[in-house]
Amino acid sequence: MSDYILYGSQASLFTGKVRAYMNWKGVDFEERAVNETIMKTVILPHVGWAVVPVIQTKDGRIIQDSWDIMTEIEAASPVPPLMPDGPVQRFASLLIQLYGDQWLTLPAMHYRWNYNEEWVLTQFGQSAAPDAPAEQHYSIGKKIGERFRAMVPMLGVTESTIAGIESSYEAFLSEFSAHLEHYDFVFGARPSLADFALCGPLYAHLYRDPASREIMERVAPRVAQWVRRIISAQSNGGDTAGLVAGDVIPDSLFALLRRHSAEHLPVLEATNDLFTAWCETAASGDAVPRMLGTVPFHVDGCDGQTIARSFSLFRLQAALDSLATMSASERAQAEAFLKDINAQSLMSFKLPRRLERKNCKLCLA
Repeated sequence: MSDYILYGSQASLFTGKVRAYMNWKGVDFEERAVNETIMKTVILPHVGWAVVPVIQTKDGRIIQDSWDIMTEIEAASPVPPLMPDGPVQRFASLLIQLYGDQWLTLPAMHYRWNYNEEWVLTQFGQSAAPDAPAEQHYSIGKKIGERFRAMVPMLGVTESTIAGIESSYEAFLSEFSAHLEHYDFVFGARPSLADFALCGPLYAHLYRDPASREIMERVAPRVAQWVRRIISAQSNGGDTAGLVAGDVIPDSLFALLRRHSAEHLPVLEATNDLFTAWCETAASGDAVPRMLGTVPFHVDGCDGQTIARSFSLFRLQAALDSLATMSASERAQAEAFLKDINAQSLMSFKLPRRLERKNCKLCLA
């Protein structure tokens, strides 16, 4: 039996993130596509809701959430390390994970459902029911895809924002492409968390889906090359070098991180205001709603409303925790970095209450 079973989907953003990491890590795992039987017998009984990816360890434990999966595997197989040694690079890695997990989902969902819908629904049907006749795959996939399709306008992808989302995404591709002129990966010559975080949306949706892959190949062929590089990356089991020395954040990353600050930081601040109001009547252990309401956002000249996702605050909390452990000199270096990317407000950003995960649910600590 393999050390891990990865239950996921080729079309899943977070499965793409985890699979690339597990392949690079060189761990012994078997991947199983989630079908109705696996959902009913493995995922729903242990997790409580329909979600991928999850892993099953050799001793039978079920672990959900990409970061929890990585943390589990890092504890068992710490070399090569996922996280950079330098505290500022670790902090930046967690900010990039926030970006990939919680903000690049807008272009990922837009291009999937407004450019690739029929293709991806057929893919859903093939994955869920591989033994069904080919002519039934689309109708099977359509039932599965309904709840994902419904998320598109909730995320803020509407007629009034699509132009801005597309403009911002193509600018991001250009900015990341400029960085990749100098480095093979985000922080140097080998992958780290930041690469796998970006791999989720950039591979599973924006490269794998055919119409959006054509855009990536045309607009930013270096990014498409990076996608192919990260999904096939393999460590030698002991390589801990390869990252930019001196705990330095490359200047070539600043443009895309400024874009994240401009677009996502106001959303996080508004989400935190809603979370603060919700906390006034909540107690420790209470489950936190996945959606706290809606908040405004602005992207490349377009304004809209997006759902206020509590999980975004949880991802941000991890970065703020990293910041809080720094020495005075490290904090000064981190503050200079945040000023460079127009995110200095994070130095004083406070959540009203700590968040934690219990039984695969987000709760108040």
